[in-house]
Amino acid sequence: MSNMKSYSSGILKLEPTRVWRAYKGGKLLEEWHSAPNPQDGNFPEEWVASAISARNPGRETIPEEGLSRVSMPSGGPLLKDLIEQDPLSFLGREHFEKYGCNMAVLVKLIDSLSRLIIQVHPDKEFAKSVLSSDYGKTEAWYIIGGRQIDGQDPYVLIGFKPGMTKETWRTLFEKQDIEGMLNALNKLSVKPGDVYLIEGGVPHAIGAGCFLIEIQEPTDYTLRVERKTQQGIVFPDEHCHQGSGFDKMFDCFHYDCYTEAEVIKRWRLTPKLLSRDQSAEHWALIDSEATELFEMQKVTVRQGFTQTMDGRYCIAVIAEGKGNIGSGDNKFDVCRGDLLFIPACLDTIYFEASGKPLEVILCFPPK
Repeated sequence: MSNMKSYSSGILKLEPTRVWRAYKGGKLLEEWHSAPNPQDGNFPEEWVASAISARNPGRETIPEEGLSRVSMPSGGPLLKDLIEQDPLSFLGREHFEKYGCNMAVLVKLIDSLSRLIIQVHPDKEFAKSVLSSDYGKTEAWYIIGGRQIDGQDPYVLIGFKPGMTKETWRTLFEKQDIEGMLNALNKLSVKPGDVYLIEGGVPHAIGAGCFLIEIQEPTDYTLRVERKTQQGIVFPDEHCHQGSGFDKMFDCFHYDCYTEAEVIKRWRLTPKLLSRDQSAEHWALIDSEATELFEMQKVTVRQGFTQTMDGRYCIAVIAEGKGNIGSGDNKFDVCRGDLLFIPACLDTIYFEASGKPLEVILCFPPK
């Protein structure tokens, strides 16, 4: 236990955890990490402070895919193992009493060269009754960058346009009318700083050219209505309906319909300024008014910033700049691309910028 305490007594720097997916991307992610030869491929996602294993067809023999490790020269321990051995220090007593060792959120970085397939994630009710899971997969996206693909700006697809019904949607699926399915969803251009909440049951797809941070409930349940990817990878039935069967799969979708303006009004969130002075700005990107499932904040540090913690753990992504982060006597340098886990037992953390502003994204579990 003393060894576990040494890990939980300070902020942990994490190894990047790339995850295989059926779509292409990752070049912007590698550029963001200042990799020497950034390229696109089938590892377009990076999971941050993850205690969740990825669910990928044909890769079931890689049980640790998606799990985060502490960054150490000789290879650090899995964060999941540390949490399970000392959950009170890492997650906090209130969190542990409600969720056990489950972190209750998962954070990802996503860079899409190609459009993701049209999909839906379960809400809590469907997850519990059909998938026997305590968690659905409501998620939110914070756009941090992007690129034009074939002359098209980054975009996302969210929600059914007016007129959609369950019967029509199932017919489009059975015919594999991809153009019809795409035209049934609202298409919105996105830019850095945009924040979207995607509730369980809402059909959606991340379009080509998006670079974003995703925070979500801690599952990898994705129900797919496209039988194969643009690269020709075919999904087995099980990976379309996630074990629910095709009849039940169409119950997962919410058939509420929205115009583009209604999608923006309902699901594009407006950041709220929490504090501002000459040293730093502090914003709430996603707060408890938007959802009770997670929170996301942004701190832009010009000189220094100190945050009093509230007994919850925190996942931090250094989005831009360089400087240092610390708690008590534990202090180390950070730069763009660094990924951090801040244990719940820490009372305060502080950031100092070096040169240009340091931009930090802070992700929190439910209160």
